[in-house]
Amino acid sequence: MKIKRVLTLALIAIILIETALLVYQIPAVNERLAWRVLELQAGVRNYFFPHPDSLAMPDPARIAIMQATLTAEKRNEPSPTPSPGTLEPDLPSVTPTETAARPPVPDQLTLAFDLWVKQNWNNCAAANLTMMLNFWGWGGNQVDAGSVLKPYWDDKNVMPYELERYVLDYTGYGIAVRTGGALNDMRQLIAAGFPVMIEQGFDVADRNLGWMGHYLFITGYDNAQGIVITQDSYLGPNTIIDFDSLIHQWRAFNFVYLVAFPWERQAEVLSLLGPDADLEANRLATLNLAKEETQTLADQDLAFAYFNLGSAHVARYEYIDAADAYDMARYLGLPWRFLWYQTGPYFAYFYSGRYQNVIDLANDTLNDQEHLEESWYWRGMARYQLGDRQGAVDDWRSALRWHPGFPPALEQLTALGEVV
Repeated sequence: MKIKRVLTLALIAIILIETALLVYQIPAVNERLAWRVLELQAGVRNYFFPHPDSLAMPDPARIAIMQATLTAEKRNEPSPTPSPGTLEPDLPSVTPTETAARPPVPDQLTLAFDLWVKQNWNNCAAANLTMMLNFWGWGGNQVDAGSVLKPYWDDKNVMPYELERYVLDYTGYGIAVRTGGALNDMRQLIAAGFPVMIEQGFDVADRNLGWMGHYLFITGYDNAQGIVITQDSYLGPNTIIDFDSLIHQWRAFNFVYLVAFPWERQAEVLSLLGPDADLEANRLATLNLAKEETQTLADQDLAFAYFNLGSAHVARYEYIDAADAYDMARYLGLPWRFLWYQTGPYFAYFYSGRYQNVIDLANDTLNDQEHLEESWYWRGMARYQLGDRQGAVDDWRSALRWHPGFPPALEQLTALGEVV
């Protein structure tokens, strides 16, 4: 009788747990509870693994080689070009024209803005993009944007190129995406009436969650106080960030910035971008900035600088040099969530023929979080190159599970004649 009671209680417990898990998958419920779950996970992780988390390091045997090659000039080694259909790191959206000298800007300016949007769960990309487009009169909201940008609601990241593609395909507005930005670039645009969106590192210290990526919408600045005024979809409207903190947080994402505009003002935006209006010139300037920072920075900022150097090489299809720079960044130490948001190392290692490195890095990333279609895609690409056709198909199907219709995975499966 006692055994029967224990079994009954166990069955009830299982039913309750399964019911709770099903209820938790409801987006509205998950949105309210997800932070709590993440807090619990972070607490358990910190208790058992109190040392700082970091992205997996490269093979130590490569360190001496990296230190030698990265202090030399670019080696001009040939790199393979991507095959059609693979994920491109960016998507040019404006046509460069001849630009005039930038006008002087005031020391302080804040654009009038009262359309702050509180982000839904894990939806900072759609929320901030919505604010930037609403500024120009767009009638959509973060649900409209999010339903396209994140077909699976718990997809962990939206890339800048995905935001760019959404604006061009769905909103009727133009957008420019550039890297290697500086405070003066931001001031030039804001002073001319164009608010700016950036991607930055974000340490959620108040919830003990550690480092994450976060989009931010910036509507003003004050040189005398050394601050920018942001419409932070997580922290609230008119959130103040000092210049030094902004630069440190922005560096984690290669100083990427996005500016949306009505098409009739495209020429004005191009003029404000100055030399960066030309995409190739911007890529070279970003590369030179990253090189300079690898010679002047230290600690975590130095790791970010080397990662940015790798990303700048990837944008120029210089994959062998990119792989060396990424190795150094990993050696110096990167936040363990870093590849949730940036996938340049997959490009660099794959097109350098380092397929097992792609698989190992994807394994480490997916072990922490499986809702990352890019990691599934690239692991599938590397597996296929190593002769594991079925493993590749399984990975590409997993990419589609977390991002239905994800074009690169869909294209690979279609090419192999696999029914999707």
